[in-house]
Amino acid sequence: MIKNSFALGPEGWHSYDYHGSIVAGSGIFVLTTWERKGGVDNSGFVWADQSRWSADVPERPISILALIHYRGWVGLEPVDLRQAEVSVYLRGYDLQLYGAECFFWVHAPGVRWHYSGRPILITHGDWAPQPSRFVLENEESLWNRSYSSAEFQHRTYAEGGPRLNDVLGEVHSYGFSLIGFDREVQGRLAMDEFEITPAGTQ
Repeated sequence: MIKNSFALGPEGWHSYDYHGSIVAGSGIFVLTTWERKGGVDNSGFVWADQSRWSADVPERPISILALIHYRGWVGLEPVDLRQAEVSVYLRGYDLQLYGAECFFWVHAPGVRWHYSGRPILITHGDWAPQPSRFVLENEESLWNRSYSSAEFQHRTYAEGGPRLNDVLGEVHSYGFSLIGFDREVQGRLAMDEFEITPAGTQ
């Protein structure tokens, strides 16, 4: 099981500042803020806000990668998430979505898929009484391939490009995106008790 309870810190979770990356010439990932108390059952939790993220315009549709975790940052190998179950609490603090919905996404070198068939609840005011839970179905009609680098498409994957099964079978990073906004989302997005249970262990 993959589990982030945030008892001692942010555990490698960041946000992605695409516009800052353009200026700097390389990816800019900003560490989330860790709070010792105030999470589910008054536990630790993390949050990010508009000062750490910006719209990633190469994505289709344009996305904000509000919460992002690269397994390599914490010394972990890629993981098979086909049919895995995700559980998470997400909460907004003065969060202005401007029409956006929240989705889970997975990433392997050069390609990202958003689980567009399963919007995720963000509560406002209090943490939800129960976490959002969903299974990562290995079915492309439920997902959207938002980005695919031509370099990796031809060098890394089989003919036909990077399919969902390729990416879910060897996930390098994952996180939560905001999609569908008519102006850039403002406010804080907080997370607690993130878990992934691989298929066969549920």
